[in-house]
Amino acid sequence: MNQTAASFIAKSTVKAADLEHRRKINFNIGKYNAVVPHGKKQFREVMPARERAKQVKWDAIEHLDRYLLEFEQKITARGAKVIWAETSEEALDTIGQICRERHCKTLVKSKSMVTEEIHLNHYLESMGIESVETDLGEYIQQLDGEPPYHIVTPAMHKSKEDVAKLFAQKLGTRPDLTPEQLTLVAREKLREKYTSAEVGVTGANFIIADVGGIAITENEGNARLSCAWPKTHIVVVGIEKMIPSLTDLSLFWPLLSTFGTGQQVTVYNTVVTGPRQPEETDGPEEMFVILLDNGRTNLLANAKAREALYCIRCGACLNACPVYKNIGGHAYETTYSGPIGKVITPHLRGMEGYKHLSYASSLCGNCTEVCPVRINLHELLLENRHEAVVQGASTIAERVAWKAWKTASLNRVLMNMGNAKMKNWVVNKLFQSWSAHRSTLDFSQQTFNQRWKETKQKA
Repeated sequence: MNQTAASFIAKSTVKAADLEHRRKINFNIGKYNAVVPHGKKQFREVMPARERAKQVKWDAIEHLDRYLLEFEQKITARGAKVIWAETSEEALDTIGQICRERHCKTLVKSKSMVTEEIHLNHYLESMGIESVETDLGEYIQQLDGEPPYHIVTPAMHKSKEDVAKLFAQKLGTRPDLTPEQLTLVAREKLREKYTSAEVGVTGANFIIADVGGIAITENEGNARLSCAWPKTHIVVVGIEKMIPSLTDLSLFWPLLSTFGTGQQVTVYNTVVTGPRQPEETDGPEEMFVILLDNGRTNLLANAKAREALYCIRCGACLNACPVYKNIGGHAYETTYSGPIGKVITPHLRGMEGYKHLSYASSLCGNCTEVCPVRINLHELLLENRHEAVVQGASTIAERVAWKAWKTASLNRVLMNMGNAKMKNWVVNKLFQSWSAHRSTLDFSQQTFNQRWKETKQKA
């Protein structure tokens, strides 16, 4: 067993037995589950809307090369600079160079999973640059030295008492502050950073080909401040976030908000098409857009797994997954947790090291059921398992066991050989990995074939 798999099993075993942790996460997920059905009522028919969204993403991904070039042409014409980064190292080097040239000491950053993916905060810290998370949930996690726990709700595993205690330890506030008071404390601390930061970094929920713009969706307004106040705005975005047209936002914004948080539409929805223009009074003086690959073209090249790139990062599959609700987000030890993380991480970071994630599923199909763009997540988990075996990312013992099972299953004489006691011993004792996390098998005294023959003889 590789180190990442062993660590995952160890951490998930501990978390699954932590009843207080499970209480917190199920309480918070339960709030979303209660409001999502109300949000869906804004759609006359939600299933055709989901199908339409899937078709649009299919078009965007199938013609990604053309749309990316169109996006680059349009946004460059308005003064932005587009940089193509094949790896996280290239993206970090580019950001580091931009910050050095501008003598950056403080950088404000809005919530962005892709910057978590490339470990931007750690890199900037090594350069001596203060990188401040401005999303409240991300700010809480940064104070606690933890990565985000959930795609949409970074501090989902913390109660209000946990946050109050953390603020008291890190910021010197009273330990009995209410959520409203804690928010005011964070607001006061963060607003000072917006005005002093030389550089602002955001992600993008969507990149729009026909107008050359990025779309940012948020509930706090911090992303607008992060890209408007500093003189330099850096966007880091995965190439799969493409949609063909500005008009597609009228479909994707409501789907993202409804399936993510149950809202009809998120509070702040912004389209940025470049730096401040000559006739404009606010906005950054310069804008850089870093288009990140970092393994995404591995998925793009895979005809069966490619639809995982349709994901709009709403987090619905995490809230629906029985495994996630028992072990939480940190046990995965990856940027993207839950079903979508289990599907894409082996392709982004290597099947050999992360194939175990695709086995951490009940295959109940609930993730597929709730996905707003109808990604067949549970089928892609099976496809990952298949690919891992085809690529040789399985032990000799595992391959021998399944070869023996297949041979016996396809041969009636072999299936009828031996009694139930012997078969039980072979499976439960010889192949111990089967019963390591399952109850022991108990074969029937007769095979179906034997019983069928006996019944026919009696008849």
